[in-house]
Amino acid sequence: MAGAGSRLSSRTMAFVLAGGRGSRLKELTDTRAKPAVYFGGKTRIVDFALSNALNSGIRKMAVATQYKAHSLIRHCQRGWSFFRAERNEYLDILPASQRVSEEKWYLGTADAVTQNIDIVDSYDVDYLLVLAGDHIYKMDYELMLRQHVDSEADVTVGCLTVPRMEATAFGVMHVDETDQITSFLEKPADPPSIPGEPDKALASMGIYVFKWSFLRELLQRDADDPNSSHDFGGDIIPDVVKNGKAVAHRFDTSCVRHDAEAPSYWRDVGTIDAYWQANIDLTNFDPDLNLWDKNWPVWTYSEAVPPAKFIHDEEDRRGVAVSSLVAGGCIISGTEIRESLLFTMVHTNSYASLTRAVVMPYVTVGRHAQLTNCVIDRGVEIPEGLVVGEDPEEDAKFFRVSDGGVTLITKPMIAKWAAAQ
Repeated sequence: MAGAGSRLSSRTMAFVLAGGRGSRLKELTDTRAKPAVYFGGKTRIVDFALSNALNSGIRKMAVATQYKAHSLIRHCQRGWSFFRAERNEYLDILPASQRVSEEKWYLGTADAVTQNIDIVDSYDVDYLLVLAGDHIYKMDYELMLRQHVDSEADVTVGCLTVPRMEATAFGVMHVDETDQITSFLEKPADPPSIPGEPDKALASMGIYVFKWSFLRELLQRDADDPNSSHDFGGDIIPDVVKNGKAVAHRFDTSCVRHDAEAPSYWRDVGTIDAYWQANIDLTNFDPDLNLWDKNWPVWTYSEAVPPAKFIHDEEDRRGVAVSSLVAGGCIISGTEIRESLLFTMVHTNSYASLTRAVVMPYVTVGRHAQLTNCVIDRGVEIPEGLVVGEDPEEDAKFFRVSDGGVTLITKPMIAKWAAAQ
């Protein structure tokens, strides 16, 4: 075992739960799991949890997949294959592969770890860091590990400090003055406040630290319980709160900020509106999420593509982007782009305009198209002259219009539109 003064991250495995569909993202997750959804112009959502682990010093990771996992598995193989086994570094992809019985897929988040106990054992680690693979944030897990050891907790739960009545959508921790968790409440109508902060509550981030030997025993007991849903939030954490020592770790203390005055940044981009807003926020003059920070980079798979290219300089036919992010391989041909985010290899044509648009890779935008407040899925070919974002009722006949007025456009929707013309 490493000496007491060494980083705890070197004795830790990160287990990323990345099997969920994310059904609130509607058609965006028809072909991919939520962690594989594109974000920020180059990355995918899962890259944030993996990058946090890597930047924190963790070199042993596993990604548990289930729902429509091919896109996610391919991304991890292409973008995260730099670990070297001879240096005791690993990233294992753990699909739900019917390892226990022919009928048994992952039954819950805890079961995803239970079915891979032998694999975790093979890593020979002291601690297991369980992560949700579908949130956008930057966090130094070493600080959470250190608190876990110093407090002698059985489980440490990563928590957001949120306005009390906003916590109704979360699992909420009721804590004492030392941040020891006294009860865990799933989506309570009247969330308990933080001692001394009556207007705030602690909401679970779905991040947990355990000593592996302790969790291993707990998981085996849970697997034998026919009444359990085999879920961390539903079964494992309440059990430890009741019978052991559970401690809350406040995200504010380990959030990685680009400057001391910046707010702590965490987003669940689980709805079309939240996803669109978080991407568009990156076009702000000084965004709260800093993708330019070389001290805490977000690692991902980067295709080898040429630089972005802007062509034509005539009235109404000028290749220009203002307050926007444009990835490599894009060709902006006589198109005006404002407050938008374009992923790799997007090609736009003359006289078109994009305003507050999130455009995924390999999209083509036809001439004279006018696109406002929209999300365009990978590989969509926008027809010439299509206008979206001006008449929600008309848009809703063919496309998905969110509660917040954002229009989602996918290949099947464009086929439906084309058939009606």
